[in-house]
Amino acid sequence: MSDRVFLCRLDDVADPGSKGFENIDGHEDFFLIRRGQKAFGYQNFCPHYGAPLDWKPDAFLSYEKDQILCSMHGALFNIDDGICTQGPCPGQALTSINLVIEDGVIYLLPRG
Repeated sequence: MSDRVFLCRLDDVADPGSKGFENIDGHEDFFLIRRGQKAFGYQNFCPHYGAPLDWKPDAFLSYEKDQILCSMHGALFNIDDGICTQGPCPGQALTSINLVIEDGVIYLLPRG
């Protein structure tokens, strides 16, 4: 596995916004959320039911775009730590994905 994998440019994702990815470098499906100059990455499944979070491609945010929304049961998760704040799985968290931003480019880092 390489040291890091190119995902996209930071400017390719709305602020705030989200983008999903499938089957990249052996990772389960995941998504990233852009907020300002930061990006947060999580596996694309809800800890409550195991279902994908998005209701259509790249749609992972609440209407207000201030939380991650599970389309299955409406659970809401913090963007910065993935912890469920409302819905059927309070206190449970999304599984994070390691990302880094360098020179305006978002890279996926190896696990571990």
